Amino acid sequence: MLSIRLRAAAALAALLAPLTALADYAVDILPPVTSVSREIYALHWGILWVCVAIFIIVFGAMFWSIYKHRRSMGAKAAQFHENTTIEIIWTIIPFVILIGMAYPATRTVLDMKDASNADISIKVTAYQWKWEYEYLTDGLARKEGDSALRFFSSLATPHDQIDERAGPGKKKNENYLLEVDRSVVVPVNKKVRLLITSNDVIHGWYVPQLGINQYGIPGFIKDAWFTIEQAGIYRGQCSQICGKEHAYMPIVVEAKTQAEYEKWLSESKAKMPKVAATEVPPPTQAGGAPASGTPPSPGASIAGAVTKVADGKTTYDTVCMACHSTGAAGAPKVGDKAAWAPRLKQGTPALHAAAIKGKGAMPAKGGNPNVPDDAVKAAVDYMIAGSK
Repeated sequence: MLSIRLRAAAALAALLAPLTALADYAVDILPPVTSVSREIYALHWGILWVCVAIFIIVFGAMFWSIYKHRRSMGAKAAQFHENTTIEIIWTIIPFVILIGMAYPATRTVLDMKDASNADISIKVTAYQWKWEYEYLTDGLARKEGDSALRFFSSLATPHDQIDERAGPGKKKNENYLLEVDRSVVVPVNKKVRLLITSNDVIHGWYVPQLGINQYGIPGFIKDAWFTIEQAGIYRGQCSQICGKEHAYMPIVVEAKTQAEYEKWLSESKAKMPKVAATEVPPPTQAGGAPASGTPPSPGASIAGAVTKVADGKTTYDTVCMACHSTGAAGAPKVGDKAAWAPRLKQGTPALHAAAIKGKGAMPAKGGNPNVPDDAVKAAVDYMIAGSK
């Protein structure tokens, strides 16, 4: 008898031992930090409790009926086939429950999709296995010739430290699989719109605390938005199985105050490689003199005078590529001669005007009003040259 009790005590201790390692364990999703993620959080728990209540009522009634109406007690089954009242009741009650759950769910989905009136627009392009971020609009007035901030973000932890194939690596910290070399930085209390696409396969831009899990699909532009209300660092990962390095494709969003964000933006732009404007010499006659009717550039001598023109490729890369490299939203893909043929018949001036003023699904200047007209025209010329 003693041995049986000892074995029972040992078994109980073995069952309870793992609980000592669960001091930080909690059944919950990560704390929300945006309005949409709070709606998702509330929706999650609200519908969960509705399901719990339904479970208790339905199974409680079922088990009570089984117990109270068992044959040993002499129970006889009631006959109420084709009872209109009961049929109406068990149709209306589930209908009301579904409507009660559908209304907040629909409202949340509509809020998730309302990316209008954004303060900042960031194009997100997924690659195997890293992310590219391009600040199409950064929330600040952009000076003429000021290019958009653009950078790649990759896993910061070396693979040999993760794999440890050559022996024990350096000590890993808590977020060693969720650290990147360059974070996405945004200001707090500003609406940020993401334009998400992919260069190769389907990826998923997923940051749970922001309430975003948006697919990046080659050839399509999907949008999402968030407004972070408190400064901090928020982590996520690619949510689609995109290849053998899928587990090493983290996302880090860092929210800063407006002053800290502006400082970071200024420092980041200063580190970007400078793209010089293309210099084109004016037409000249024999001996180097300007051609007839061609005035020299203001402030420049006639001999060796040059005229600076906008760099079409730079404008295309920073403004137009999001749609014209993928053919999204009906935009003719650069290099697609069949798609460009009817547009080329309109003439270059008409294409310039359409790009500057906007036409159809294309917003004026590609949605970036700070781009100079000459830069837009140069980008159109660049695309035409590559599509003839």
